Amino acid sequence: MAVSLGQSAVYSILSLLNKLTLNVDLNQQTTSMNSSVTPDRPWLDLLYQLSYIAFPLVPAFLALYLLRISGQRETIGFDLKRPGFDLAWGCGLLAAIGIPGLGLLALAKALNLNTHIAPANLAAHWWTIPVLVGLAVMNGVLEEVVMLGYFFTRAKQLGWHLAVIVIASAAIRGCYHLYQGWGSGFGNFCMGLLCGLVFIKTKRVMPLVVAHTLLDVFSFVGYSLLEPWLTWI
Repeated sequence: MAVSLGQSAVYSILSLLNKLTLNVDLNQQTTSMNSSVTPDRPWLDLLYQLSYIAFPLVPAFLALYLLRISGQRETIGFDLKRPGFDLAWGCGLLAAIGIPGLGLLALAKALNLNTHIAPANLAAHWWTIPVLVGLAVMNGVLEEVVMLGYFFTRAKQLGWHLAVIVIASAAIRGCYHLYQGWGSGFGNFCMGLLCGLVFIKTKRVMPLVVAHTLLDVFSFVGYSLLEPWLTWI
């Protein structure tokens, strides 16, 4: 947690505190994600974006390695053995999470509980959409492998009650999204509860990776194409 999503949760809380102490309503502030670093030098910007994809995956690979050496990597279902099953569950979860999630974001912004979220702010280049898809895959793998596969496995070994594990995992997930506002934190907490229950039922992390990746692909690529019509989130 300290080298990955737990650290993100702490910085996210600090970011929210910063936003709350500004003399500007929360819903009048913008949270920009996936932004260009050097838009005037596309080749360098691409290298930056590729590093943003590669380095966050290291904690996920570390988690998988630690599970492997303890003989438990196979128990989390991070593999391609059941592609049809994983895709079907992933698409179902996409609908169950994505549609209500958009409504929650709109409501939270209207109630001054969330910032305006701009999830894709890369300059337009030939590599823009592939990079956004890569960032979506990175998020799906990192969050679901660490917060479900690894966290659930180790918490069980520590003797935690299953309900405590589900709630704790969801709470951490909610916390590292608080930089967007209270609404995003609450929405991702609810998403974490659902993901935890699905992981318990399926005993596979891949359906959650598929769902999370698809959700972020629609968010990132969809926003980059439809930005003028998405001011309500």
